[in-house]
Amino acid sequence: MNAHIASVTLLAGALALSACKTSAPEDLPPDPGPVTTTPTPGPTVPTGPAIGTQEHFVRGVNGQNIIYFDTDRYNIDSADAAALQTQAQYLSQYPNVTITIEGHCDERGTREYNLALGERRANAAKNYLVSLGIDASRISVVSYGKERPVALGSNEGAWAQNRRAVSVVID
Repeated sequence: MNAHIASVTLLAGALALSACKTSAPEDLPPDPGPVTTTPTPGPTVPTGPAIGTQEHFVRGVNGQNIIYFDTDRYNIDSADAAALQTQAQYLSQYPNVTITIEGHCDERGTREYNLALGERRANAAKNYLVSLGIDASRISVVSYGKERPVALGSNEGAWAQNRRAVSVVID
């Protein structure tokens, strides 16, 4: 009898399965198209120089970290004023940055004269930045006189490049 019940159960299951529709539906769902994945953003890695570095400062002031002077002069002209205003904007934006202004001269004149003139040039730049609201304690000055020329040569072109004040970030 158990064999008979098992046969009937198998036959009933086969009949039930044969009754299922095996043809494809008339309407298929739309093709999902290509699969795209949006990458998960990782940690942001800063690009460019670190804030407060000399490179960041030079980029931030568009390369205007140097001002130039006429022979035996230390006055701030309109080109110098524009460069120093750009520096003041940077220093206002980054209040933890401190700078040294280096005063330089050309090769003419005595060592003592050029050291004094370089100091007057650096102080003129510092005083202008202070007049624009930069705290004087954030700016130091040093004079190198004629000891650190950027252009070698005994001609007006070299001398003009060496009569300068350079703003340098203190690390």
